[in-house]
Parts: sequence; C-alpha cells; structure tokens
Amino acid sequence: MAKRKVVWTRTADIQFAGVLQYWVERNGSTSYSKKLIKLVTSRTTQIAKEPFLYPATDFKDTRVASLGHFSIYYQALDQRIVVTAFWDNRQDPEKLLQILKEKE
Repeated sequence: MAKRKVVWTRTADIQFAGVLQYWVERNGSTSYSKKLIKLVTSRTTQIAKEPFLYPATDFKDTRVASLGHFSIYYQALDQRIVVTAFWDNRQDPEKLLQILKEKE
C-alpha cells in the first residue's frame, strides 16, 4: 500500500502549536519543543505507512497513537491521514471528548 499524505485539521494544528509554545515559555528554550516536533514527525510518518497499526477509539473511524504524555488522534482515509487532535494527556479529558464528538 502506498504511503498516505498526512493532513492536520485546524484544531489539531492549533493544539500542537499551543503545546510547543507552552514548553518554550516554560523552559525558556526551544530544545524540548524541537525534540517533540521530531517525535511527532516520526510518528506521523509511521502512521502514513501503517495507518492501522494503532488502536481504534470509540469515535467513528478514529485511531490514537500514544507518545507518552501526548496522543495523536487521526482518521485513515483512502489517500490521506487526517490528524484530528493532538492531545496532552495531562489535560481534562472532557475537553478532548468534546473535540472528537465535533469531528464525528
């Protein structure tokens, strides 16, 4: 199967940018954010190659790839992977439920 293109929703992109900005401000350095970008890039590349590697969620056509404190929620379509949420698992899960319900 051919590698799919990875597309981020506006919501997921804003979430990821917010996490990166938080860590830059908290640490006074971009080093952790750069490591996180590399980790996320590696994981989304893997998802593009093997989209059904990670478990399905209770939400329609949505899967989740865990990255320790973070999770990538995505949908595997015929020719692309749509990242619907980038989540810091230490946040209130009710916020995530609302975001994922909106994507159904």
